[in-house]
Amino acid sequence: MGQLPFERRDKQVLERTQATTSPKYGKPPSARTTAELVKNGIAIIDKPDGPSSHQVSAYVRQILKLDKTGHSGTLDPGVTGVLPVALGSGTRIVQSLLSAGKEYICLMHVHESVPEERLRATLAQFVGKIKQLPPVKSAVKRQWRYRKVYYLDILDIKGQDVLFVCGVQAGTYIRKLCHDIGESLGCGAHMSELRRTKAAGFTEAQAITLQDLADAFYYYMQEQNEAPLRRILLPLETGVAHLPKIWVQDSAVDALCHGMQLKIPGIVRLESDIQAEDLVAVMTLKDELVLVGKALLPSRQMLADKGIAVKTEQVFLPPGTYPKQERATQSAPQVGQ
Repeated sequence: MGQLPFERRDKQVLERTQATTSPKYGKPPSARTTAELVKNGIAIIDKPDGPSSHQVSAYVRQILKLDKTGHSGTLDPGVTGVLPVALGSGTRIVQSLLSAGKEYICLMHVHESVPEERLRATLAQFVGKIKQLPPVKSAVKRQWRYRKVYYLDILDIKGQDVLFVCGVQAGTYIRKLCHDIGESLGCGAHMSELRRTKAAGFTEAQAITLQDLADAFYYYMQEQNEAPLRRILLPLETGVAHLPKIWVQDSAVDALCHGMQLKIPGIVRLESDIQAEDLVAVMTLKDELVLVGKALLPSRQMLADKGIAVKTEQVFLPPGTYPKQERATQSAPQVGQ
């Protein structure tokens, strides 16, 4: 079975300096209360056949009695599988999930009998960079664009039905992929069934039904039994599992929470595979998500003494969670000095 790009990453951690974190401020994600997870967590729903992704998100909002929820990676009504739904104040995390790779299991029907050897050879041609024109009914502008198919493995062939698993770049249309395979075969083909088995760092092993969620919330509210709901709800940090990480000193956190950029002296350690322009997650030493931003330097250059390392894009940790850095000034748009 193939792997999505972030699953193949070299996750060695480089230590830039030594630092400890104070137990007086913040808390590890695993120490959050159930109430905190409900208001700022993620539920991985096994989307059923029928409702739209927006409707499923609305059902979650209704079940958990929240003001807002948000889903990542729209699935057509007839498609099932992994649908991450962010809860409450954590809904902005979906933006970080949208660009991550996805995995699908697809049943494709070929319109005429094709020799198996030719069928396998044709599907193999669609691994790598492909050119796609989105379907007429799609949420994006209909123009040619390039997408990557990371892997495409045939699981079974029965007559004119082909079951395959594929890992693809975000924004790849599997229905159109089947159509294009049919065109290449010269006989036509269409997608019969589709299930998403991975989205970003989430897998179908983590997915639960809407009924499971409703039952767990009932036990939590009516019987004060938190265990079923705690097994379901995930901390916000799981939404950046696919992103490379940078950990910062306690003294740098509050300024970052106010939208300032991260300078190199604020960094304690970082993963070794970061490249300039990569989307990265900046974490506290307790593994709390501070922000998501764009790396301005590759990992090795972040081990230097000076320079701006990350441009802040989305802040998730509330200001005041950690104390202010005494030497930071109001006019300085950076931290770590």
